[in-house]
Amino acid sequence: MLFSRHRNHLPTAEEALKGRPEPGFSVPDRHTVLGNPLTGPYPEGLVVADFGLGCFWGAERKFWEAPGVWTTLVGYQGGHTENPSYEEVCSGLTGHTEAVRVVFDPKITSYAALLKVFWESHDPTQGFRQGNDVGTQYRSAIYSHSPEQQSEAESSRTAYQSVLTSSGYGEITTEILPAGPFYPAEPYHQQYLDKNPAGYCGIGGTGVSCPIGVAPADG
Repeated sequence: MLFSRHRNHLPTAEEALKGRPEPGFSVPDRHTVLGNPLTGPYPEGLVVADFGLGCFWGAERKFWEAPGVWTTLVGYQGGHTENPSYEEVCSGLTGHTEAVRVVFDPKITSYAALLKVFWESHDPTQGFRQGNDVGTQYRSAIYSHSPEQQSEAESSRTAYQSVLTSSGYGEITTEILPAGPFYPAEPYHQQYLDKNPAGYCGIGGTGVSCPIGVAPADG
């Protein structure tokens, strides 16, 4: 069974599945909630940010509900296999994590505000899991699109680690790396919880406020 393998080990490029030069499906044209196109090129002035915080169904909803977000798109990032399928990613043999691409208007919101949503929406100390979801595809990750995003993400990790430590949590395991290829997920994954309001959502935070862009958290 593909789903039972390599849950706690990231494959090397040599170990990873080969993949394919083109995806085997087409991504829907528009976001079912926000009404805007899912894929680029995006309008001038908008900014792209990529986050992995567990099952992307619930993670995507956290971001499409945030002010200033123009569109969101779920996919696979941080691995080796070209144009992987969901089943391949869940096998642990591609190296990808489930990710959300967030396109936002910097005139309305900020990268710092999205980092706050990211940190507070999951437990970033769990390694290759998120709650009951176990596997490398559920690891916490931030993939930056500029040196400024990279620096801001790293600074936010340091700030959140301080308040997590004070609250009894362990070390943050979030990987923060320059963005590599982002492969959109299958159509049924896009805005899944809008299409299936009672669907599974494994996203849950620590309850510890993140001090990014706001006054330091109490306690």
